[in-house]
Amino acid sequence: MAIDVIEHEFRKKICDTIRLMPEGLDCYRVLTPFLFDDGDHFSIILRREAKDWLLSDEGNTFMHLTYDIDENDLRKGTRNKIIENTIDQFSVHNNDGELRIIIPDAKYGDALYSFIQAIGRISDVSFLSRERVRSTFLDDFQQFLENSVSEERREFEWHDPVNDPEGKYTVDCRVNHLSNPLHIFALPNDDRVRDATIVLLQLEKWGSRAVRSIGIFENQEDINRKVLARFSDICEKQFSSLSSNQTRISNYLEEALSGQD
Repeated sequence: MAIDVIEHEFRKKICDTIRLMPEGLDCYRVLTPFLFDDGDHFSIILRREAKDWLLSDEGNTFMHLTYDIDENDLRKGTRNKIIENTIDQFSVHNNDGELRIIIPDAKYGDALYSFIQAIGRISDVSFLSRERVRSTFLDDFQQFLENSVSEERREFEWHDPVNDPEGKYTVDCRVNHLSNPLHIFALPNDDRVRDATIVLLQLEKWGSRAVRSIGIFENQEDINRKVLARFSDICEKQFSSLSSNQTRISNYLEEALSGQD
């Protein structure tokens, strides 16, 4: 199909401002009005490979996401689920970070429409609402501990079965089979820090010895100073964020686990 016909199909399906700019043999940049949050336009290339025409972002979409999000965090938790679901929904292929879609049956307009939709939804991962960001952090927290502590030694959402059978005072993760069990809290906001403080105070009240504890923050700088001060008085060890302290947390857990019964 002639390039001017393809351009016409793009305009008819999307909008009249779309243009194709030659960038080599059988390769064209697709100029659209669609933007990332930093003001850059979506990067879309139309090119021929063997007998097929395809659209590619040349890895630009994920590159923009990594400006604000650690690359490893895009491969797990809620963010990864959103990305994978989007890729499946719009029949886009992730080729080692490059998004691409082969144009089927000369349906150029439909393919570009799907590709733009996919890029837009994937880029929206950086705009997750506060609740979605919180769920991502909690997913990341759980995944990290699943990788760091064997299943038979950890218990998520633990509560004292004797003193608290209804589970009013829960610990995000308890590491067992230690001379003194370790209680780990995920702390994305002020409310969770207050709750963790109350739980630790209650556990201390029920027990006959100090409660071993770790607080892992999403971002400690976001926590109210007074809330943080009260928590610091009772928590044994704190890490200011999960994403930037994974090695330190792993080392701390490894040392703690070596003191098993």
